[in-house]
Amino acid sequence: PSLCASTTLTTTTTRKGGDVVVVALFFSPNRLSSSRLCAFTSSATTLDDDDDDDPKREEVDGFSVFPQELPSNARDPSKDDFINDATSPPRTREQQLEYNKHESLRDWLGRQSRKRSVDEIVVLTGNIHRGSEILHNAVYNKGTGFNHSERERLGVRGLVPPRYFSIKEQAEKVWQQQVAMRESNAAKIGRWRHLQALKDRNETLFYRLLQDHVEELAPVIYTPTVGEACLNYSRFFRRARGMYFTKDDVGHMHSMTYNWRGDVKIVVVTDGSRVLGLGDLGAHGMGISIGKLDLYVAGGGFDPQEVLPVCLDVGTNNKSLLNDKWYVGLNSQRLEGGDYYRVIDEFMRAIRHRWPKALIQFEDFQTKHALEILTNYRNDYLCFNDDIQGTAAVVLAGVYGALKVLGAKDRSEIRNQKFVMCGAGSAGMGIVSMLHKAVMKSGGLSEEEAYDNFFIMDNNGLITNERELEFPREAAVEPFAKARKATKELPDGASLLDVVTKSKCTALLGASTVNGLFTEDVLRQMGEQNERPIIFPLSNPTSNAECTSEDTAKATDGRAIFSSGSPFEDAKSGVSGRVMRANQGNNLYIFPGLGLGAVLSGAKTISEEMLVSSAKAIADMLTEDQIRKGCVFPMIKEIRNISARVAVRVIKQAAEEGQAKRSVVKIIESDDEHDTKLFKYVKRAQYVPEYRPTVFPVEEIRKTVDDY
Repeated sequence: PSLCASTTLTTTTTRKGGDVVVVALFFSPNRLSSSRLCAFTSSATTLDDDDDDDPKREEVDGFSVFPQELPSNARDPSKDDFINDATSPPRTREQQLEYNKHESLRDWLGRQSRKRSVDEIVVLTGNIHRGSEILHNAVYNKGTGFNHSERERLGVRGLVPPRYFSIKEQAEKVWQQQVAMRESNAAKIGRWRHLQALKDRNETLFYRLLQDHVEELAPVIYTPTVGEACLNYSRFFRRARGMYFTKDDVGHMHSMTYNWRGDVKIVVVTDGSRVLGLGDLGAHGMGISIGKLDLYVAGGGFDPQEVLPVCLDVGTNNKSLLNDKWYVGLNSQRLEGGDYYRVIDEFMRAIRHRWPKALIQFEDFQTKHALEILTNYRNDYLCFNDDIQGTAAVVLAGVYGALKVLGAKDRSEIRNQKFVMCGAGSAGMGIVSMLHKAVMKSGGLSEEEAYDNFFIMDNNGLITNERELEFPREAAVEPFAKARKATKELPDGASLLDVVTKSKCTALLGASTVNGLFTEDVLRQMGEQNERPIIFPLSNPTSNAECTSEDTAKATDGRAIFSSGSPFEDAKSGVSGRVMRANQGNNLYIFPGLGLGAVLSGAKTISEEMLVSSAKAIADMLTEDQIRKGCVFPMIKEIRNISARVAVRVIKQAAEEGQAKRSVVKIIESDDEHDTKLFKYVKRAQYVPEYRPTVFPVEEIRKTVDDY
């Protein structure tokens, strides 16, 4: 408290043997402002490995104190005592005696200053140049995009090349680098790392590039490339992003949330237990949360400063990770039972208390937990599970699109479709549950009649009423199993080929993560019994897809209506030469718009009807030309407008349910049949990756003040 405003505090913290050493030097401009210079450490340790060289110490309140009395007229040792060059004035005899008196302290301080930088924590002081700080801050850095006024007033003049480039020109340059990597057949993981390096330098430019080329870069940023990135996350780790909550943080999660900057509109959280069908990846799951939020920003228009990726590190059962000395997560077995759910519950309460209006999206939780977590919180929190609900909504949108390709007059003809679902996990059951409700509501069938349109398969074959189910993991399967009576023709455990043949199904869906499950015989049978079979291999990444577009086109003579979870190229039939459109049923069509609509409406929960409305909005955006080409989804390059249209439907649904805030209801009440005002409201809320001005001309400032 006695230090004057001009006093400088320099602090060096050194870790020795698990304890912390703090050396504090208080300097005023001309003399030491304190008559004592002390170094503190735990009484059980010493300040240096060589005890003989240390000055004698005395115990004070459990600390070892090294006293060195300095006279009030002693000069600053950083100027004279430690530096003896030609410009220093000669010392008097008294000064030399004083110099010798404190030689032992200088020796010790000298040893500390020669320690490796890795052993020290440097506390930055106010004299660090702000220009360098700006250039190393990915949020504010513009590189060569600083204009003349900004360079001068922010202190970056001379620190960047002199020529100015707009963000459009910068994005074009980086895109050419990506194109060169693609044309040289560089691995997609290399392109992913190139983009992550850009994000670490300049976030605005990263999102501008992603928005301008989302159709090609989405598979690089997210599936399937992000799967390989997650497998190697510890080795690729360069810069911390998001937040990690562990089992050791129980009791502290609420206070931890205040370590995060500013407001948060959306949180994507995973426990890494089932990443893209690759299994338990523990803390490596952070990669999927980061990738997902990149698409929320590029596709939905969320501000990147208002999104939060989270990994709940509750351990891992992956032996290869536990044996990896570079693994960045907790080196312990995964929590189960009550301990696991206590971590989930405290995290949910912490997020709601810190950011009560934030949307929470669950990502890649294993089946036995995913459904229970969603059930526990969906009615009390603004949350949804993208693997269960998002995937289901995008498949429903694809089925509605397929009906248009088939020439259906309206959505009611969904009642004529028979579905075989391969995969009884959280994603598969989420899909058939939503399709079942659509068959009832749009098709006009009763609940029992609608169940007859579905055949559920798992790794043991067809699931019927004779199957003994495991609860609560397979609770969602129970109503479908009870409705499917085992027969002589189709007994419990019947093979996929038998089910396809004897059920006369029209749609074959895969969420099994079993590569090649849809064999040539199965695909050929689908083509023989349907003029335009619907074939959706939905598993991610590409290595887990049930079949490829090429396999499907060959077996069905290019007549199939095809949509996959991972990207494939359009394929040509070898017989007729017909080109089959390879659609990608990417959840990107759903989650950005769903999240945007939920946040803008002020909704308290995500209802099933909001998801169905999202699916209908996507199918309604198909043009006649796209339908003629076999497209079941609109072009992904229009994702910003698609997300805006989805958000409009979600907001209107929220208003119908009484969940929308009053200001939004007023817009809806005064709007026309085309939702012109509401669409404009959504578009204005979307983040645009442009360089924001950081310096304003004096004339503009004066004008603003005068106007005020």
